[in-house]
Amino acid sequence: MAGRCGTVRIQADGVMMGTGTPWVGPTARRAARWVGLGLAALLLTGCEEQAETAAPAAAAPPAVTVITLQPTEITPGVTFNGRVVAVDTVDLRARVTGFLQERRFEEGADVAAGDLLFVLEKDPYQAVVAQRQAELASAEANKANTAAQLQRGEELLQNNNIPRSEVDLRRAEDLMADAAIQEAQAALEQAQINLSYTDIHAPIDGRISRADVSVGNLVGPDSGVLATIVSQDPIYVTFPVSQRRLLEYRREQGGEGGDPVVRVTLPDDTLYEYPGEIDFLDVQVDPGTDTVTVRAELPNPERVLVDGQFVGVRVEAGEPVAVLAVPQAALQVDQAGPYVLVVGEGDQVEARRVTLGDTEGARTVVEEGLEEGERVIVEGIQKVRPGMAVAASEAPAEGASQGVSQDQQSRG
Repeated sequence: MAGRCGTVRIQADGVMMGTGTPWVGPTARRAARWVGLGLAALLLTGCEEQAETAAPAAAAPPAVTVITLQPTEITPGVTFNGRVVAVDTVDLRARVTGFLQERRFEEGADVAAGDLLFVLEKDPYQAVVAQRQAELASAEANKANTAAQLQRGEELLQNNNIPRSEVDLRRAEDLMADAAIQEAQAALEQAQINLSYTDIHAPIDGRISRADVSVGNLVGPDSGVLATIVSQDPIYVTFPVSQRRLLEYRREQGGEGGDPVVRVTLPDDTLYEYPGEIDFLDVQVDPGTDTVTVRAELPNPERVLVDGQFVGVRVEAGEPVAVLAVPQAALQVDQAGPYVLVVGEGDQVEARRVTLGDTEGARTVVEEGLEEGERVIVEGIQKVRPGMAVAASEAPAEGASQGVSQDQQSRG
């Protein structure tokens, strides 16, 4: 047998007989031929398998999505963590005691100032009003009598037909009747006020919470909050600013430039549509954190911002500047620091160390390490390594950050 996959030659050795001359019988020759044919078949089969595995098909390069870096204008600013706060918050409470008869709102719905929300039983308070009206009528009748008696006494006094002391007594009784009328009027007014408290109206426009008390329960001033209304539009965002940063900002501005613009980043890293303005700076510094609370007011017509929500806050001031920025999910970090993967010459992946600047929404400014026109990988990062050849395609203009967020989810 010559070579592993070359010519196969089978020789059947016989048995040495006496004189040293090999003698091979017919049976031995037939057996040798069958053995030789079997070995040849096995060897040829092995050669075919080796030929198939020796030349595998070339694997296609992994597909990635890239963005071509172009300068974008960003207004210089500083990022903070903030919280959404409603402009107005009202806890609805019962001001009189009674059984809750009706709830006239849908929980979680918008309500307008003046809307009737709760109704308490009215019968006991209506009865008190009727009683006070009767007392007032009685006081007015008594007043009419004392006034007549006083007038008659004054007429008799002119002819000295009645002692002056009697006239003075009648005058005092008339004044007491006036006081009784005022007292009855005040009691009636109080009874009417208590009756009006059986209807609980919305004092402001806003969204109402769920009802904390069910219909049929006895409620009163000490029974707690029935529901809460929070205003929706406009809305506040508050955030703490360190004294150091506040002083730096004042020095940088030097009294020049317009008011800073406040932009909010939502929890999904998207930029909130409506910018806001700072309308309040706290007059006291928190001694525990050395920060001052700053408040901004923003429109909220679509009710996107919700009271108590955490958001990112970026305060911008000055003129826009051209910078290079990449989606946050395109950034990689190892022990040496941040880097990005770019597609270089020959469609090969290269790692670039970068120096990062401020973050705005889903983008981060790259101060050093990248140049205009370079292609940064934003999708498929988990499939490639530096030095690999890739098949790169450009990300949609509007979806660079969206595509990146999907890649980030696949890695997370």
